Amino acid sequence: MIYLNLFGGILLLLYGIKMVNDGLQQAAGPKIRSLLHSLTSNRLTAVGTGAFITGLIQSSSATSVMLVGFVSAGLMSFRQSLAVILGADIGTTITVQLIAFRVYDYAIILIGTGLAFVLFTKRHLYRNIGSGLLGFGFVFLSLKLMSDAMAPLRDSDLFRQVLIALVGTPFMGILLAAALTALIQSSAATLGIALALAVHGLIPLDAAIYIIFGANIGTCSTAVLASLRSPVEARRVAWAHVLFKVAGVALFLPFFPYFSSLVQLTAADLSRQIANAHTLFSVIISLVFLPFTGFFAHLV
Repeated sequence: MIYLNLFGGILLLLYGIKMVNDGLQQAAGPKIRSLLHSLTSNRLTAVGTGAFITGLIQSSSATSVMLVGFVSAGLMSFRQSLAVILGADIGTTITVQLIAFRVYDYAIILIGTGLAFVLFTKRHLYRNIGSGLLGFGFVFLSLKLMSDAMAPLRDSDLFRQVLIALVGTPFMGILLAAALTALIQSSAATLGIALALAVHGLIPLDAAIYIIFGANIGTCSTAVLASLRSPVEARRVAWAHVLFKVAGVALFLPFFPYFSSLVQLTAADLSRQIANAHTLFSVIISLVFLPFTGFFAHLV
């Protein structure tokens, strides 16, 4: 029964995130594409645009896929897209920050409000916004279901041994998180599961950070798949995203103890620490790599 509830919670989480992404993307519509195209001539504005748009539609994968399409159509240069990718990585951290607040009590309110918009409004804009709210409600409800399902696992010797093995082999943790994220096509879902584990003390901060690293790599799979039948320039966009993530993780690993200590200073609550680690990772690699987008453009 525990695993059935856990499985149901994960499915609801995935469905909720999909509803959020689809609803907000449709609500934004062509305006987002127009904004993305018009504000990417400067690297700083490109980063800000990528962060804003991804924060709005809550999907760095969707932003990356749009970039693949723009570059493929010749509407944007490959070099322009690199700064937007870095900004998108910052914008996507908002979902995890919201999840970390454990706003379970607001799930029913969001679901009710979202349903009201979907059922009782005729304008497509309001219906799409309602779908987004409904999706957020499902996300929060799923986290409650997963949290309740995971509570008994604290007493499971088998589960504890698996987690100990995960903590003891960082690269395995990164690999598993990357594979899971690539499979379910959502880094937010992977990190949501990590947060649910952390609530009951099933994983420490260090293990969660390795999961963050892996989830950031795995989320690149969507753009890679979307670019397979695209021109070379578009494929370069997708692989640049992969390169940024892998290089970022490689950059952080030697300084892992210092990064972990820094994250612990940001909050007392483990869930907030995990969310802050995700945000710090994305912000730092964006700041570090932004001056070198020209170099990366030649490298990919």
